[in-house]
Amino acid sequence: MGTGNWLAVASADHVRIGRASGFMQVCHGKVGPLRRIGAGDGVVYYSPANVMGGKDGLKSFTAIGWVRAGDAYRFDMGGGFAPSRKDVDWAAAREVPVAALAGQLDVTAMPNWGYQLRFGLCPLSAHDFRLIAEAMEVDEVELRPSA
Repeated sequence: MGTGNWLAVASADHVRIGRASGFMQVCHGKVGPLRRIGAGDGVVYYSPANVMGGKDGLKSFTAIGWVRAGDAYRFDMGGGFAPSRKDVDWAAAREVPVAALAGQLDVTAMPNWGYQLRFGLCPLSAHDFRLIAEAMEVDEVELRPSA
């Protein structure tokens, strides 16, 4: 069972597709970052915008869940695009602007905190995961899988 928590980055429209279908993908479908994530790990998505490349300034946490057992797999979307994915049990959660947690999160403590997000996936402290879960109105203790 995984013991980590992760902050993934994607546009809100892409996150909503993954939530509806029970999967996650990061870094334009690369498998490498997904190999770092284990079964039972917590995942929070941060969406800088509603659509990829958008400038609307959404800057919100848009999904939270726990990774299911199983390896990353490729999914053929047609047109030669087959991104790697992992299955996730997404919680019913409300989207929360990162500004609502200003000054409370470890991940945003540095002045240029957004710089680390350019990789599309970074570790997230248990403290931050818990605060984000609470803000998203998710009881992370009750929902975290036991295996």
